[in-house]
Amino acid sequence: MPEVLFRVDLNKPMEEQDTPGHNRWHPDIPATVSVNPGAVFRMECKDWTDGQIANNDDPSDIRDVNLNRVHVLSGPVWVNGAEPGDLLVVDILDIGALPQSEWGFNGIFAKENGGSFLVDHYSQAAKSIWDFHGIYTTSRHLPGVKFAGILHPGLIGTAPSHQLLDRWNRRESDLVATNPERMPPLANLPTPHSAVLGSLKGAEFDRIATEAARTVPPREHGGNCDIKNLSKGTRIYFPVYVNGAKLSMGDLHFSQGDGEVTFCGGIEMAGWLDLHVDIIKGGMAKYNIVNNPVFKPGPVEPRYTEYLVFEGISVHETTGQQLYMDAHVAYRNACLNAIEYLKTAMGFTGEQAYMLLGTAPVEGRIAGIVDIPNACCTLSIPTSIFDRDILPK
Repeated sequence: MPEVLFRVDLNKPMEEQDTPGHNRWHPDIPATVSVNPGAVFRMECKDWTDGQIANNDDPSDIRDVNLNRVHVLSGPVWVNGAEPGDLLVVDILDIGALPQSEWGFNGIFAKENGGSFLVDHYSQAAKSIWDFHGIYTTSRHLPGVKFAGILHPGLIGTAPSHQLLDRWNRRESDLVATNPERMPPLANLPTPHSAVLGSLKGAEFDRIATEAARTVPPREHGGNCDIKNLSKGTRIYFPVYVNGAKLSMGDLHFSQGDGEVTFCGGIEMAGWLDLHVDIIKGGMAKYNIVNNPVFKPGPVEPRYTEYLVFEGISVHETTGQQLYMDAHVAYRNACLNAIEYLKTAMGFTGEQAYMLLGTAPVEGRIAGIVDIPNACCTLSIPTSIFDRDILPK
């Protein structure tokens, strides 16, 4: 087993860990450990809510979750020799659940506290608990379903520079200003409420807490991309913006459907990552990888070959308004069509079907984005995850 460089105690919040992690992005958050290029090491991670969700049937913890706490991250890891303009090469060697926590959760957030992709259709909180059986998972809340996971970190990225952080905050503040009363909000702006900033304390903590970016969205440095194919064997090339790169990670998923549509998406879990790191000096300019990471998927993923595919087009699902090439609306319609079908084929409630789309290894695609005025998106559900034939007869 690789050396464990970051350990977590599941009974303690992140700020009370022997070595605290963080839940904000800022270049001045101190590194917790340093490694040399070529190092192989293990990082343990709490679930993204910092242990707020319990293994029970009551969704009130999903409803009342403190979203200012998320995402709790392990790190930062200082990589010796990494400088702005380099590429940080990160190999995901292995991923697993912590032995004392072989279960995960999925949920639909309430509209007034986070919301979700289909918030106008499913505005109340719901929860499903998933038990792990080796590579497989089942849930007492979605009977008749069993599938293999594709474990991955929902969130992994390098620290931003001061200039990049300022750019994030400026553009997201401008967006919120266009509709400041919207619920859910258009973006989550910096707030010191529930901030965890590693070992920082006092005046330095107070300064950084008012500047540090929330971890909710993906950005140029990677971050919360929620890409299910960042699994075992994946190699990621991250732009480096600060000395040491300051790599952090968390939000581990046992499985996830493309889009992570319930927002409390995938099957969230506490676990560990085995990583290998290296540096390509001057790699950002050399390979023109400057705006976002690039990755090569690994060879490990569930082998599903037969799917039932649902289409959606860019016509608003309630008003019937024709929208122009709107892939967001088209994918929403594909999800809604799949949910309605599963309510009949499996006898699920809409909430159960919705949570299945967030957890099972469904495939989302932009099928067509050139044929005006309708974009077409598809959602493909592997049929063998069900204990019965769900095809139309």
